[in-house]
Amino acid sequence: MHDNAAEAFKRLAGIMDDLREKCPWDKKQTTESLRQLTIEETYELADAITEKDWKGIKEELGDLMLHLVFYAKIGTEQNQFTLPEVIDGICEKLIRRHPHIYSDVKVENEEDVKTNWEKLKLKEGKKSVLGGVPKALPATVKAMRLQEKAKQVGFEWDTKDQVWDKVLEEMEELKEVVALQDAVKMEEEFGDLVFSLINYARFLQIDAEQALERTNKKFISRFTQMEAVALAQHKNLADMSLTEMDAIWNSIKKANTSQ
Repeated sequence: MHDNAAEAFKRLAGIMDDLREKCPWDKKQTTESLRQLTIEETYELADAITEKDWKGIKEELGDLMLHLVFYAKIGTEQNQFTLPEVIDGICEKLIRRHPHIYSDVKVENEEDVKTNWEKLKLKEGKKSVLGGVPKALPATVKAMRLQEKAKQVGFEWDTKDQVWDKVLEEMEELKEVVALQDAVKMEEEFGDLVFSLINYARFLQIDAEQALERTNKKFISRFTQMEAVALAQHKNLADMSLTEMDAIWNSIKKANTSQ
């Protein structure tokens, strides 16, 4: 165990060297084979964060850190880059993109920092402010990031009321195509409505992805409780009417709300 972060990181890098040389599984891995595992580890960290599970967050950070060191090890073997180059690269980028800390640029608030960040990225050769949004991001998170990026160049509504008006407008457009039963248009207008709701969430300073995940978890909890109640009554949900299930659901909802 080390109290010093640099020594602890050096120990991890040394263990990675050993594993790559001596462990049959670790020797076989490539950037491609690790990719999906890294995505899974990232989601496990996201779950721990949602649950406010600090022990889990600590463990998942360690797992992700191992992956980062693993990629750097493979990069070194392929004569592409070394671990120190990776670390120095992010250090230089942070210094370059924080001129309000490391130079004489003045900022008033967090929004100024974000705006400067996007301007600096364009100066570095990025062709679009949207260019840094990964294609593989989940759609809800991607929508949030696209909207946040567009905001940095002023493409943004002034008030939340304007955004809500847009939500209502999109809702009406969806109703119109539903009446026409146009499948392609329904999908398009539904997407527009969700996008506008995510935008509204931003104006309310709500994380849309986290809000939806909380609802998912709440649904799972209540549904599994409903299954347990039905089982205790020697009933099967599939044999019950919607009215019967709804009665159990509402009693669970009321009990959970009053707790």
